[in-house]
Amino acid sequence: MIVPARGSRAQPPASDRELIAAIANGDLDALGVLFERYEPALRRYLVRMGIARSDADDLIQATFLDVVRASPRFDPQYSARSWLFGIASMMARRHRRSLGRAAARIASWIGLQRSQAHAQPTPADVFDNDRTLRAFARAFDRLAPKKREVFLLVTLEGFSGEEAAVALGIPVNTVWTRLHHARRELRSALGEHAP
Repeated sequence: MIVPARGSRAQPPASDRELIAAIANGDLDALGVLFERYEPALRRYLVRMGIARSDADDLIQATFLDVVRASPRFDPQYSARSWLFGIASMMARRHRRSLGRAAARIASWIGLQRSQAHAQPTPADVFDNDRTLRAFARAFDRLAPKKREVFLLVTLEGFSGEEAAVALGIPVNTVWTRLHHARRELRSALGEHAP
């Protein structure tokens, strides 16, 4: 057995490729090292891509969760850095699509859908729609958290009442009651800000 000389250094830091191989074998400590190495750069990248700082945290977590899933298929011929940024880019695209779908659902719910005959909105339409969306956002922020989560699950995410009840651990009648009150509060707030 070779004993390191006194004062010698510990093992050199693992390469990115070694860390990803270790992650593929279930080593979560390696995931922590990779996270510490790349989290600041990924955060800068996502924020520069226009992702809100509050959403960047979630996307970084999703990126590293995906690293665990995808690590067995990592091709060491390529750069680990570009692989990680590719995963982060994919997460950002999914996030934007999700936000786009949510915005479309909100617009539909508050009646901002335009007919096919009027494909080009007028400047007045754009102004009115923008003002209504801002009023909706303010009213939505004022909803109690329990009403907000039910509204999001049922109205925006498309959950059935039963699915929302299971997800939240509440009776289905409570889901419908909270949803009713959330919708009433939002419509009331929007009525005050009607164009």
